[in-house]
Amino acid sequence: MNKDHIRLAFLLLVLLLPLIRSQVCQRFCGDIQLRYPFGGGPGCGDPRFTKYISCNDRMLTFTTHTGSYPVTNIDYTNKIIYVSDPSMSTCFCTQPSKGFSLDWDAPFTFQDGTVFALLDCSLDSSPIYKGAINGNTSDVPQCDNAGTTLCSSLYSCQPISQLNVPISTCCVYAPVDLGPAFQMDLQKLQCKAYTAVYSFESQETNPEAWKFGAALKYKFNVNNDYPIYCSNCEKSNGVCAYSGTYNNFVCNCPSGVNTTTDCYFQNTWSSGVIFSPLFKGSWLLISAALLVFWISF
Repeated sequence: MNKDHIRLAFLLLVLLLPLIRSQVCQRFCGDIQLRYPFGGGPGCGDPRFTKYISCNDRMLTFTTHTGSYPVTNIDYTNKIIYVSDPSMSTCFCTQPSKGFSLDWDAPFTFQDGTVFALLDCSLDSSPIYKGAINGNTSDVPQCDNAGTTLCSSLYSCQPISQLNVPISTCCVYAPVDLGPAFQMDLQKLQCKAYTAVYSFESQETNPEAWKFGAALKYKFNVNNDYPIYCSNCEKSNGVCAYSGTYNNFVCNCPSGVNTTTDCYFQNTWSSGVIFSPLFKGSWLLISAALLVFWISF
């Protein structure tokens, strides 16, 4: 290979290095639209949410250390996701469960109005009736005394009534953050089942109309302001994503190309070859190395 061939090869390398291609990020998971901060898999959305929200077999799931739960809807305006637990009891079925927990460092909190009710708790040995676990009254909250009406309505449901236990074995668990450990361990609390309600649909005495599940608020920065760079990306028909060792922001375009800004540039290219800028430091180092190599010939 002569010098001209080598120089041509390195010239092509210079042109190809800025080309950053990846998978095309999903815009829907089943019927649920995916927008920032959520993505369908690694490299899409906000990296802080990737381990909690994923799309598998067209089903969006929310994962904590206690299990994975189907996401039934996302309210992007109010920044709320709605999840259900297949092991949770409702007015239509009752079954044993291990409970529900949030990871303490997850960017999620319970939406105001979400209510958890523990069912079929042991009146003799459950610590919720003794005011504490291991004698520490600050660790476990007491039952909400205002929850008696809710328990009465729940125990009017045929599946729950078939438990054949007194209403006093129902405890509306408060506070809704599940205590300092963000955990509701039914085995430790000695309760056999639980239910969660995020909306009573203005029918507090008709549990068949209630919305069962948990409503979780999410927050993606201190002020919870929508990132301007992500907004610009989405306006250009891109999907907010991330790439590299430090999970730097990239805009994933419909063609599968990642850019560091937006996808408007695609309209100015007709050849189908689209380039994306590298970080300045990396580009300067590569350019300097290639220049030295070129001069050496």
